[in-house]
Amino acid sequence: MKNLELKSIIRECQLEELSPEEQHLIQLAIEATSRSYAPYSKFRVGAALLLNNGVEILGCNQENAAYPAGLCAERTALFAAGVQYPDVPVKMLAIAARTPDGELQDEPVSPCGSCRQVLIETETRFHQPVRILLYGRNKTFVMDGIKELMPLSFTEF
Repeated sequence: MKNLELKSIIRECQLEELSPEEQHLIQLAIEATSRSYAPYSKFRVGAALLLNNGVEILGCNQENAAYPAGLCAERTALFAAGVQYPDVPVKMLAIAARTPDGELQDEPVSPCGSCRQVLIETETRFHQPVRILLYGRNKTFVMDGIKELMPLSFTEF
C-alpha cells in the first residue's frame, strides 16, 4: 500500500488585503445575496463572476419546494455566463452568504460538490483556472482554481 499526500493552497486574508478588482467582485456577490430566493432554508447565497472580457455576471440560490429543483448561486452565475458568453472564459468567482437572520456569514462558505464539479468543467473547457474568492466577515479564502478544493476531480479524461 502507498499513501498519497494531496496539498491544497488556500490563502486566508482580510478584505482590505485584496485587490480593488477582487473587493469589487465580493461586493457584487454580497449584493446578489439580496436577490436570493430561499424561503425554506433562509440561507441566502450570492455569486459574482468576472469574465475575461470584463463582463460581470451575478447569480444567487433559487430554492423550490420540489427539492432538489432549486439551484445554487454559483451554478446560476456560471450557467448564465455560458448562455450569454459561451466562448468567454471565467476569470474569477466570488461567493458570499447571509445567515437566516440576514447577517453576512462570519466564515467563508464553500461551494457544494455539484458546484465544484461545474467549476472543474468550466476550467477544463477553457483550459484556464478560475480564481475563487470565498467571503466571510472574519476572513476571505482565496484560491487559484477549484482543484484546490477538489484535487481528485471527475473529468472526461
